[in-house]
Amino acid sequence: MDGSISTSLSTPDSAKPYTVNWVYVTTIVGIHLLALLAFFPGFFSLIGFFTMLLGIHVFGQGITIGYHRLLTHRSFKTHPWVEHGFSILGMCCLEDSPARWVAVHRIHHVHSDHQPDPHTPLVNFLWSHCGWLMVNNKATHSLDAMATYAKDLLRDPFYMYLEKRPLAKLLIAAAQIPVFFVAGFLVGWIGWGWNAALPLGLSLVVWGVLVRVVAVWHITWSVNSLSHMFGYRTYETGEESRNNWLVALITVGEGWHNNHHEDPSSASLQHRWWEVDISYYEIRLLEMLGLAWDVVTPRHLRHAGKGSPARAASRAG
Repeated sequence: MDGSISTSLSTPDSAKPYTVNWVYVTTIVGIHLLALLAFFPGFFSLIGFFTMLLGIHVFGQGITIGYHRLLTHRSFKTHPWVEHGFSILGMCCLEDSPARWVAVHRIHHVHSDHQPDPHTPLVNFLWSHCGWLMVNNKATHSLDAMATYAKDLLRDPFYMYLEKRPLAKLLIAAAQIPVFFVAGFLVGWIGWGWNAALPLGLSLVVWGVLVRVVAVWHITWSVNSLSHMFGYRTYETGEESRNNWLVALITVGEGWHNNHHEDPSSASLQHRWWEVDISYYEIRLLEMLGLAWDVVTPRHLRHAGKGSPARAASRAG
């Protein structure tokens, strides 16, 4: 990877004076500490490990396909129940509510790698990776931000309900713990008897929920940090986005980030044959199943008449 950045910026003025966002800090630190239970052999199982790997992809697509390409950029259309299903998967990743996530990401596109950008690595790597989450930012953690940058979501009673009742978001995220525990308990009981039931239930909670959530966090955060620091640039986009093959691998496509900043409304980040974008292939699969339509293809294909035109509803930035 080449082209590392050297310019520096200060943190956004809207984050000053610094005050700790105790909700985020407590959640992030707490889940990381609980995930350390994975180092205790009693919590390990192959079923738990592979559940974690599968969960990274399934729940992670709640962020990539749901929060990002569908809700933020409106790169395709789908049924409300499909959209809400992706949103619930995203909330199980503990990356905030859909409307708040969308508002922050649209602010990022408007001010990318300039001083108001909530998480530019031009401040430093740690700030862009997760440090920005640890402090309150008046430009992102406010009703005004959602009203300005996510008002289309708040027209949907489902998202408005989530914002009016924070406990509902917590219950959705917390509900996955008993679900995974019961699933593991039943599999252990049916497969190996009572002695295996409790250990497997706990293993699925530790690996299938806690470790998976931490993994999805760092995978998502790597787009903000690494994909604005290291990689190659196909387009001059007025900010520091990079195409980073490693991030593209672990995010199943999001690492082709310079391509994304060049054409944010596109459902596909693949502009060259070898820039594999599995998330786009899955959106195409949804289209084949009748669960997605008006899928926006890259600009060069749209201009050639081979895809849906970019819609004004998308927040291109």
